[in-house]
Amino acid sequence: MIEEIEYNTERPKLIIPEYGRHIQKMVDQVVAIEDKEERNKMAKSIIAVMGNLNPHLRDVPDFQPMLWDQLFIISDFKLDVDSPFPIPTREELAERPEPLGYPQNYPKYRFYGNNIKRMIDVAVEWEEGDKKEGLVMTIANHMKKCFLNWNKDTVEDSVIFKHLFELSEGKIDLRNSDEDLSESTELLKTKKRYSNTGPSNKKNFKGGSNRNTNRKRY
Repeated sequence: MIEEIEYNTERPKLIIPEYGRHIQKMVDQVVAIEDKEERNKMAKSIIAVMGNLNPHLRDVPDFQPMLWDQLFIISDFKLDVDSPFPIPTREELAERPEPLGYPQNYPKYRFYGNNIKRMIDVAVEWEEGDKKEGLVMTIANHMKKCFLNWNKDTVEDSVIFKHLFELSEGKIDLRNSDEDLSESTELLKTKKRYSNTGPSNKKNFKGGSNRNTNRKRY
């Protein structure tokens, strides 16, 4: 019996370890079947078992194609069955993914972020009216909040309006307007509320725990 014990170091390496060695052995057994109809039947059974191992992915649109792709990968692309989906190849699996399209622009005021520039570009395209004015003021207030997060000090509205004029390439001009942005204390009020540690609350909690220590325990 000791001679029949298998150690992981002596076993073949699992291609997809997440499915375990039993699935690997089942797939290897199906590859060795000579009758194609029997292989097709066994392959569908293995797909059902693989699906039961991933119940949280049942609602994913590409769930079934993913299982079939993994089945062929586990077989080292040696499995010859009729798949309801395109069969992947070893070359497709070895292909390098295309590089992600990260933004390569370097804005002048980086503390505003790229999303502010996108919002400004959208606002520029809108027709003149109350809706556009509301969007512009929302953008300006958000710019002021971003500036305060970066500078931690007060900032004049004229500075924000100047930056907005530059980022919009002169298409949004509030430099000579009578509009007033929100106060700095109002913009940072939410951040302060969540950043405070609340020493009074800790004191009350500690005091409550001390009161319980004097109680008699039966």
